[in-house]
Amino acid sequence: MDHLDLLEQQSVYILREAYKHFDQMCMLWSIGKDSTVLLWLARKAFFGHVPFPLVHVDTSYKLPEMIAYRDRLAMEYQLTMIVGQDEESLAAGRTFPATSHLPVGHPDKLDRVQCCSRLKAGALKATLQGTGVRKRLNLKTGAYEIDPNRTPWNGVIVGARSDEEGSRSKERYFSPRDKNNAWDVGDQPPEFWNQFKTDYAPGTHVRIHPLLDWTELHIWEYIARENIPTVSLYYDQGEGTRYRSLGCGPCQSPIKSTSKNVSDIIAELKSGHLRNIAERSGRLQDGKHGLEELRKDGYM
Repeated sequence: MDHLDLLEQQSVYILREAYKHFDQMCMLWSIGKDSTVLLWLARKAFFGHVPFPLVHVDTSYKLPEMIAYRDRLAMEYQLTMIVGQDEESLAAGRTFPATSHLPVGHPDKLDRVQCCSRLKAGALKATLQGTGVRKRLNLKTGAYEIDPNRTPWNGVIVGARSDEEGSRSKERYFSPRDKNNAWDVGDQPPEFWNQFKTDYAPGTHVRIHPLLDWTELHIWEYIARENIPTVSLYYDQGEGTRYRSLGCGPCQSPIKSTSKNVSDIIAELKSGHLRNIAERSGRLQDGKHGLEELRKDGYM
């Protein structure tokens, strides 16, 4: 087997182990390249069927291409697609874009991290715990309807990679959270020789990371090998720019790149041109420690 076969085998094993040990499980789908590869692996692990819900937290600021892609694949793959959202903050205008016009120091002004804390971390927590509104895709009509199921999910599969960002390198394959989904970086179980702790006390919330040992290059090589459909935003549309990591429209910026397809991106990564540029450098909310603080509070 080559390196991609080994990575695939490991990820499929972890997905099956998670499904075996957690009775209430879901998978987060951000619509980006990593979680889409994870979705592809889940379909392989369970022979074309995904036996747990896919969850997407919609901030309402995702680019239209991302939402169209999400719904197209959900319908094509017949996924149990759940969308969560902080409708209260959006209705009240308690977001970074809605308050950006206010002067510095204004009590209602929110910065990007505070906005993410509401629309991403807070909405995700409420969706996972069942305290927030969940909307489920009707596979017959294509419309999203209120999902009456409010059962909390105690096992959550996430497409995090160690090499993507510093805080993610501190994760484990099976990483426990407290009852509020908060992450204690210093209290993680050891994982030696592919021995994973899965026997947690009932009700323990655990994040599962099947892609932890994959790199950005591995992801794109696997996308090329498997011919996995991806969002067009990853490719240069003729303006000499593309997105390397996808997030909310007001809080992301593209990189300079003329890569127009998967092969171009693989060649670009192998060339070393992006070696000293962080993968998430275009995600403006991260800041110096922004993402780690958000992740401690329950964000992906």
